[in-house]
Amino acid sequence: MKVRYSYLPQQFGKADSLWKKLKNFVPKGDFTLGKELEIFEKNFSKLVGSKYAIGVNSGTDAIKLSLKYIDIKAGDEVITAANTFVATVGAINEVGAKIKFVDCDDSFCIDVKKIKKAINKKTKAIIPVHFTGCVSNMEEIMKISKNFKIPIIEDACQSILGTYKNKISGTFGLTGAFSFHPLKNINVWSDAGMIVTNSKAAYKKIKLLRNHGLVNRDVVNLLGYNSRMDTLQAVVGNWIIPKAKEIATKRISNAKFLDKELSKINGINIPKRPKNVRHVFHLYIVFAKNRNSLLNYCIKKGIEAKIHYPTPIYRQKPFHSIYRKGDFPVTDEHAKKIISFPCDQHLSKDQLSYIVKTVKKFYESYEN
Repeated sequence: MKVRYSYLPQQFGKADSLWKKLKNFVPKGDFTLGKELEIFEKNFSKLVGSKYAIGVNSGTDAIKLSLKYIDIKAGDEVITAANTFVATVGAINEVGAKIKFVDCDDSFCIDVKKIKKAINKKTKAIIPVHFTGCVSNMEEIMKISKNFKIPIIEDACQSILGTYKNKISGTFGLTGAFSFHPLKNINVWSDAGMIVTNSKAAYKKIKLLRNHGLVNRDVVNLLGYNSRMDTLQAVVGNWIIPKAKEIATKRISNAKFLDKELSKINGINIPKRPKNVRHVFHLYIVFAKNRNSLLNYCIKKGIEAKIHYPTPIYRQKPFHSIYRKGDFPVTDEHAKKIISFPCDQHLSKDQLSYIVKTVKKFYESYEN
């Protein structure tokens, strides 16, 4: 049996209604900041419970434009998690700020107990990353934000419809950044993103920033960027957004099954699953003994397992002169043990069971 990682052929395999929508849309020529994008922004805002939503060209730009709104610049410092994907730090780097890492905990989110030690006079923003689809301890993070008067920009790119104490990720901070990359829970075929906010001032300025600073065709209020989400992508987004809750629910159900069955296997440890978090499992990750051997075994048996990520971002080449291996021990320990298994909404029960059986067989063979 094969268990693939990318589910896109299945997601768009039966999409006659989408093709009809696209066929009707194309002759209109409404490709830039069109009506379908306005509808998608309203639909997404309603989905997550924010006042405003702004479609941009990637999750990375969703973070970058949020940083630009609060005037982050060279010499400023921005705190984020040491185990995040490169896009988070790439956005910080694009605005010229210094990246200040903080270790994660066993939920894969930033360790809130260590944030205060990283704060100094140069700290101008904190970006908690809701990694894997888990949601950071936003209650404590917002307390830090209030006490130190530091704005929070949530990297919610992996946590569409994830919640902390029943409040949806991305709606705690000044802004929330979401990604619609093809492998995200909501995707629009290629890179795109969304910024959500409850601030009218942020909404107005970020709308200008994403479109060259243009008030209209002939008036430029500020120098911005070309960071628009294409209206064509919004057509896809409006087709898939009604399925968003079902997608999240199915991923949670699949993860629950895997947690229950894999926890019975010696050699597998299930990570911390905070009770007050609705974890939507963009990534399904567990800790594994002899991880590299297990990974190779699973791949040979047709299971497309992965590692997110074997080398933490803080140990990558751009940071060699700043950080050393061991600076963030939890992140380092995770990198040795984590393995990701497919968990998406299109997997069958037989495929999930095959993952469990294969992992069990590996450890039985390994012990013997």
